[in-house]
Amino acid sequence: MLEATTAAPTYRFAFVTLDNYSMIALSSAIEPLRMANHLSRREVYQWSIVTLDGQPAIASNGMSMAPTVALDDMGPVNIVFVCGGIKVKEAVTPPLLAALRRFAQRHIPIGSLCTGSYALAKAGVLEKHRVAIHWENMAGLLEEFPGISFTEKLFSISYDRYTCSGGVAPLDLMLHLIREHLGHEIASAISEQFIVERIRDDNDRQRVPLQSQVGSCHENLLKVASLMEANIEEPLSLDELADEIGISRRQIERLFKRYLNCVPTKYYLDLRLRRARELLLQTSMSILDITIACGFQSPPHFSKCYRSLFGYPPSAERVQIRRTPVLPSATLLAVQH
Repeated sequence: MLEATTAAPTYRFAFVTLDNYSMIALSSAIEPLRMANHLSRREVYQWSIVTLDGQPAIASNGMSMAPTVALDDMGPVNIVFVCGGIKVKEAVTPPLLAALRRFAQRHIPIGSLCTGSYALAKAGVLEKHRVAIHWENMAGLLEEFPGISFTEKLFSISYDRYTCSGGVAPLDLMLHLIREHLGHEIASAISEQFIVERIRDDNDRQRVPLQSQVGSCHENLLKVASLMEANIEEPLSLDELADEIGISRRQIERLFKRYLNCVPTKYYLDLRLRRARELLLQTSMSILDITIACGFQSPPHFSKCYRSLFGYPPSAERVQIRRTPVLPSATLLAVQH
């Protein structure tokens, strides 16, 4: 087993579970903490399952977790995560919103899993932060909270706000936090234990189905996007795409502008660059081979485009040295109600 850093402090997490919360999201957040303790041979992390009244919340799969403690009894914590799921609007109550506002006023770091970001947005504690939420809920929240900047990324760390999408994405967030706290070796060992191919970071995006963004009625837009995905190595021109679909180039441009707020060439380029990133992280292909496989003219051209989208060149992607402190202060924060 691996030894944790000797001076690593104990961190306490509180997971506030809402009715119909996502069990997979909550489990994906807790299990990396448990495994970190196991591999470190000591209790680096502690956690509590919390509800307002201490009665276990029923997850969307009909199950519940025990032990569950009341919010007033959870004691000092380093960070509070709100775990949501389906029917989240019905689960967000005035007492919960009041508690979240108290946490923010006391500068207690707050996070969310799956649709828990809705509760934070409703409480008014996400202004000036970039926020992640499950893609299925993104369109509705953009309408309800136009002042909040939502992202399609798996998770977002914005000052003392830690928001995460659903499914197994909380696993990636926790591995990211553990890597910053205990080091790369422990985080890698956890991913090996869980048979995780790689630790995704905050540059990874959720796979948001285009149909969910634009609706099923926009058949021509979906056809164009599908053709783009099928022609990565040898990109089609806009005229070729128009001929294949049987509409004009101008019609394609209007569709992308109206429903995706971008020009088709930008959408196509980003699609190819995201495919290139997958190949960089998941294969041993050379940068030259990836350049060709993703339809770029030359490695310098590929590198320039890659840097423009991600902020660093392809060669830096595999190094993964970019490190930013992300855990809250080691000093436990007393939660007062």
